[in-house]
Amino acid sequence: MNMEPATGLKRTPLYDLHRDMGAKIVVFAGWEMPVEYTSILDEHRAVRERAGLFDVSHMGELEVSGPGALDLVQRVITNDAARLEDGRALYTPMCREDGGCLDDMLVLRLAADRYLLVVNAANTESDAAWIAKAAEGMAGVEVDDRSAECALLALQGPRAPDILQPVSDLPLASIPRFGYQGGIRVAGVPCLVSRTGYTGEDGFEIFCHPDMAPRLWTVLLEAGRPHGLVPAGLGARDTLRLEAALPLYGHELREDINPLEARLGTFVKLDKGDFIGREALSRAKAEGVRRRLIGLEMVERGVPRHGYPVVAGDQVVGEVTSGGYAPTLERNIALALVAADHAGPDAELKVRIRGRDLAARVVPLPFYRRERRAAGQSPTGTPVAGG
Repeated sequence: MNMEPATGLKRTPLYDLHRDMGAKIVVFAGWEMPVEYTSILDEHRAVRERAGLFDVSHMGELEVSGPGALDLVQRVITNDAARLEDGRALYTPMCREDGGCLDDMLVLRLAADRYLLVVNAANTESDAAWIAKAAEGMAGVEVDDRSAECALLALQGPRAPDILQPVSDLPLASIPRFGYQGGIRVAGVPCLVSRTGYTGEDGFEIFCHPDMAPRLWTVLLEAGRPHGLVPAGLGARDTLRLEAALPLYGHELREDINPLEARLGTFVKLDKGDFIGREALSRAKAEGVRRRLIGLEMVERGVPRHGYPVVAGDQVVGEVTSGGYAPTLERNIALALVAADHAGPDAELKVRIRGRDLAARVVPLPFYRRERRAAGQSPTGTPVAGG
């Protein structure tokens, strides 16, 4: 299957299937990806109410291995990988020396000396180079880009376990949130299955060899038909993650935004020992951040979009990082990075939309949080890498 079209854009192993299903294809991070099949609204609601299946094979997979693997992972991430056991994963930012975010990612401990880093598509090459540079002078560690060896499907929604269990050879209830299991066969395909996602719902991310991805996609869609499963594109993925207030690199996270400003302080472990950016983040925490990420709900009619100014009185105090219509909430919402002294719940803010300053209210985050649907399942709110 052609994964490198003449245009220089990349294609996932499922590209032909997406075309055959009538998906609208857009360019995203150098990839030709499905943005929608029927409509973003229908696909969004299907994931909230039933289930959706996403092709996220554009994501990057980097393997860090060798006796020095943990030391290197600890050096480049802000979270604490030392607390991981085999079969567990964590979310983490990765920062520059000045604390600015280079990326956010999922880290899976495959073994004591092997870690898999799932990174954003647009950053795969730069992340690999950054981590390799951080490894200079460290003995016994290798950094390998495994992206071409991995396809990744995300089955998300309240009915995801009911769909996946009959075609899997492992009791899925044994996989906790942010846990994974390798060596699983799904529809006869060898897979690694993690209980992670980027929608605010329960669900699974399924890694397999690219050659097997079309079979896996087809079988899962057929198995999910009685449950109302639909294929879903990047459009619904974005509206779902926005409602759940999950960050998107290039929006809520950038090189000029640190994780404390982005409400990700939980994932910055200053007490774990030295790591790249620790000094700057320690200083920012002690002094207090100058900007904060907040949630806004429009009071006046208008749709906030990325980059729109946020104003207080006649002063610009920040900008919208992500915004749009929230189908589940039936409201226009936004994530915005604003000056800290305008980030309180009583702040009187407006969003400048097409030359008009329209009233918005500060609201708690996340905008949407699913109810616990089964004993032992934790609610959402923990971000994972997503773009």
